[in-house]
Amino acid sequence: MLTNLHIKNIGIIEDLNIEFNQGLNVLTGETGAGKTLIIDSLQIISGGRFSKEMIRKGENYSFVELCLYEPENENAIEGNIIVSREINSNGKNMCKINGRMVTVNELKEFMHQFIEIHGQNDNQDLLDNKLHICYLDGFAGKELEIKKEEYQKLYQVYLEIKKDLKNNFGDEKEKQRKLDLLQYQVTEINEANLKEGEEEKLEEKRSKILNAEKIAENLKQAENDIGESAIDNISAAIRALEKIETLDENYAKASCDLKNIYYELQEIFRDISSYAQEVDFDEDERTQIEERLDVIHTLKRKYGNNITEILEYKKEMKQEIEKIENLEEYHQKQREKLANIEKQMEILAKELHQMRTEKAEKLSKAINQELEELEMKNAKITVKIELTNEFSRMGKDKVTFYITTNIGEEENELSKMASGGEMSRTMLAIKKVLADTDKMPILVFDEIDTGISGKAANSVAKKLKTIAKNHQVMCISHLPNIAAIADFNYFISKNTRNERTKTQIKLLEEKEVIEEIARISSGEVNEVTLKYATELRNKKAS
Repeated sequence: MLTNLHIKNIGIIEDLNIEFNQGLNVLTGETGAGKTLIIDSLQIISGGRFSKEMIRKGENYSFVELCLYEPENENAIEGNIIVSREINSNGKNMCKINGRMVTVNELKEFMHQFIEIHGQNDNQDLLDNKLHICYLDGFAGKELEIKKEEYQKLYQVYLEIKKDLKNNFGDEKEKQRKLDLLQYQVTEINEANLKEGEEEKLEEKRSKILNAEKIAENLKQAENDIGESAIDNISAAIRALEKIETLDENYAKASCDLKNIYYELQEIFRDISSYAQEVDFDEDERTQIEERLDVIHTLKRKYGNNITEILEYKKEMKQEIEKIENLEEYHQKQREKLANIEKQMEILAKELHQMRTEKAEKLSKAINQELEELEMKNAKITVKIELTNEFSRMGKDKVTFYITTNIGEEENELSKMASGGEMSRTMLAIKKVLADTDKMPILVFDEIDTGISGKAANSVAKKLKTIAKNHQVMCISHLPNIAAIADFNYFISKNTRNERTKTQIKLLEEKEVIEEIARISSGEVNEVTLKYATELRNKKAS
């Protein structure tokens, strides 16, 4: 959900803060007040193109920042996300996501998860033929998704085997050089005779040797401090307590505890004495340890961060040697495995094709029903599926949305649709059908009411309201029908001060909403238009 949008120095926008809400947010206002600039700003922060001419006159930079709130999702993104983009007049871009600098492409890819803008001149997902199969699959539902997941697991193995089969290790000379190197590496590791945990024990022993003098000195000090006198003193204290332990249970307990300390201290004293006698390392042992550690460190630099990784590397190299020495036999086994996987994939791909074909017809009918209600009675969408010869991540299908907008015209790909108003309504129709399965959280509609009124306007309003149940929707509109059904209404205006024009925005209260509906319905606010506006608003409540 988009919670806040901050725009600075774009066109006539000087400094604008907009707090958005969940549901249907409708923006209305004066012509030329900056409504389209708000959509442009959303495109800019989504990684869209920016022209230096958009920078406010007299300024040397533009800035857009938004705050998203995202509940935990499958990508483990949760909480507030701050995204910003600053563009200077010298063309320098500065993009940030939660304070981290990113490229424009990284910004675009990130924002692609959250916001989709439907307007006159933007690159929309629904106009990208490559994504049409995803929309059809989302409409098809869980059964197809399960089948596709089964196929994609096989496809991943298929790709790995195909890549493996391309690896011939070069010509014979190169193959022999690779073999010699691998055998040398395995021999080097074998000769070291490494053991798990060996390095840690050697490091511990080495540390003791390097600190032998310090260890001996402090063990001797501890031995002297305990000494026989300390033990004798505790023994004397025990004898004293024994004489009175029958008189009080507390004396008896103290005597018992002291005896335990006495026996434990004797044990500790013997251990320390033993440690002190063992602190005797000869120089040869130290040299052997240093040399052994040098061997281990050399192998670590070459083959892994620790002995476990080195031994694992050796295992992999032995498998590689076996593969090279028996390359033709290995490739034959891989080819057989690949053939078996291709058979399974072929079966699943055909099942996916059949399921998609059935759902494509239903999806086409559903969208066309929505288009008819939007007063595009002559428009017709056809979801076409072409079965290709090549396996892809989605199967063997190529899915394309086709449209014809007028009787007698040729059918054309949806991506080549030219009319901005018709495009927005077509996108609305498709989004309405896909509302329950489309995971895009924020949808923005611009120019969606171009050239429509009456029944079509009511239909657009209802569809926007339906979509807003599952998505946050922003819509710039000039129609009272759409303004009346909004959950939140924003009025955009402009004022001139000191010979400079700037945009301002206000979230309207209910009384102001009625007045704004009245204004855009006829251009005047009077008793008649207010009554009409109230009736429209009451329809929303019902």
